[in-house]
Formats: sequence, C-alpha cells, structure tokens
Amino acid sequence: MANHTVNVCETFVSIQGESSYAGLACFFIRLAGCNLRCRYCDTVYAREPGRETPVETLVERVRTDRAPLCEITGGEPLLQADFPALARALYDMSGKTVLVETNGSCDLSLVPDGVVAVMDVKCPGSGEAGSLDERNLARLRPCDEVKFVLSDRADYDWASNFVARHDLTSLCHAVFFSPVWPGLDVQNLAAWMLRDRSPARLHVQMHRLWGVR
Repeated sequence: MANHTVNVCETFVSIQGESSYAGLACFFIRLAGCNLRCRYCDTVYAREPGRETPVETLVERVRTDRAPLCEITGGEPLLQADFPALARALYDMSGKTVLVETNGSCDLSLVPDGVVAVMDVKCPGSGEAGSLDERNLARLRPCDEVKFVLSDRADYDWASNFVARHDLTSLCHAVFFSPVWPGLDVQNLAAWMLRDRSPARLHVQMHRLWGVR
C-alpha cells in the first residue's frame, strides 16, 4: 500500500441498492472523476477533482466499520491509476465483501480476483450508448454482475436484444434491468419483462425507497 493514493469524492455508509447484494449495509468509497456524461446522472459532483487519500487510510476506515460490505464507486473508479491497489488491499485486509461499480468503458481486467465487478452497460437513453468496451464481455467472471438502466421502451428493447445477442446471462452471475428514477414506470417495465419471460432480473434502486443516499 506504500505510496498508493486515490482521489476521493466522498466516503459514507448506506444501504447497498444496486446489485444482488442490495439491502446490506455498505461502506462506500466514491472516487472522483468520470469520462461519461449520462443524462440521468445523480452524482454530477463526482466529476470534480477529489481529495488525494492514501490507500492505507481508506482500508483502515473500512476495516474498522461494522458494515459487512464495501463498494468502490464513482465517477468511474477504473480511471485512477491506483484503483487496483485499493481494490486488492480492501479485499486482502478489510475482511469485507468488496464490489466495484464501473461504466464498462475501461479494462475490466483491472478488477482484482475476488472483487465483484458490477458493470453498467449504457443504453441509448443515457446519451452514452457505444461507450462499452465490448472486450469486457469476455473479461466477465462468474462472480460479476451487469446492469442496464432503462429510460423508456426503446432502451428496454435495446437491452433485451443485447442480452440475447451476447448470451449475457451465461457470462456472469446476474443481469439486472433497472428503471431510471424518476422516469420509467417500474410497473410497465415489469409487464414487459413478464410478457417476454426476460432472463434479466427486475431491479429497483432500493436505497431510494426511503431517501437513503
């Protein structure tokens, strides 16, 4: 960990709300900086420069917190040169399950073994369709997860075709369809998925249900 630092936007404890680990208390490390500009982004402030923070300081904060889960998020955490050192140290030394949320534009092989990647494939409604490095599909591991945030019916059709074309459910642990909040009516999304017998899982951002960040 010596001399490894990352630029941190913020750290906080909340309910994990966007993966198969949803519902667990989680220590979040939000790294600063992002290469995308999604239309529905709810963390625009994470684009700003962060505070340079030693990896060992962050590991100690996570290690001494009682939350069973830790997530590195952003922004786009894989942009930072010392992200792998942070992720590896958290996995090796914190005693927590470690997740990283990524927008799929960076090399997924930067995520160390044992750390769960949650990859967000950007749909057309985000304004960033085409940002995915499709080589990342071959880099997915059985522990990893993929999510699609859907703005409308066109996004649903696009995501459904993507999942089928790449046989995505065979490449990772789970695939999630999540409605933009506020925006797409979750009841409509559920009806479409039921009609199509979608292999994806319907997911609503749990942390938003009671106003937790």
